[in-house]
Amino acid sequence: MLIQLAQGVIRISRGKDGGELTLSVQEQFGQIDIYVFDQILRGNIAPGMRVLDAGCGYGRNLVHLLREGCEVFALDEDAEGVEHIRKLSASLMTGLPAKNFQVGPVERMPFPNEFADVVICSAVLHFARDEEHFRAMLSELWRVLRPGGMLFCRLGSRIGMDFERVGGNRFIVGDGAEWFLVDEEMLLDLTEELNAVLVDPLKTTIVQDLRCMTTWVLRKRRSWSSLQLPQDPIVLCTQVMHRA
Repeated sequence: MLIQLAQGVIRISRGKDGGELTLSVQEQFGQIDIYVFDQILRGNIAPGMRVLDAGCGYGRNLVHLLREGCEVFALDEDAEGVEHIRKLSASLMTGLPAKNFQVGPVERMPFPNEFADVVICSAVLHFARDEEHFRAMLSELWRVLRPGGMLFCRLGSRIGMDFERVGGNRFIVGDGAEWFLVDEEMLLDLTEELNAVLVDPLKTTIVQDLRCMTTWVLRKRRSWSSLQLPQDPIVLCTQVMHRA
């Protein structure tokens, strides 16, 4: 397959018999998060991989992945969003079964252990009700990721701005909403406790007077499951939260 970009149009040649498909950039990639796009450009998310989008919404990060042959799974509590992705997948003739796209909470996902090459969780974790809820979601994200796989998280943080504390790790952000916010020390401690490898340094975007969004990308070590660590990843997160 050959992809050419010129004047905002993508031309995709799929070999001798596949013909050429012309799409706008938006048709090919949808409203993809720029940091997910960065991982695609670097080959960390590639055709053929099994990708789970946990908290997928209406699938803004899945259009390109569905088009390019990833084995996509998705989950969200919004049934309309999940149905939208099912219809999108069918319209693109991916051949993926509708059961790949499930309605449910991130902290109780119906997927098996260590089954995904990539887990995406974008703009979800800062909606945790409290520390217990945050730990439960992170535990599930880590559980379903295979050794050697990559966890991509984009979440609200306190890196670069100060916010009014409501209680615990909940703060009032610029638009008046209450978010569960992490900081650099917490993310680095969690990385260490999970024995994960940082794929990139922490990257934070400051939206003026409103919020900070941090990109936290981890790779699970291939020997992770054999390490002498607490059996439940929630225990690991609990230890970190109590130190924070």
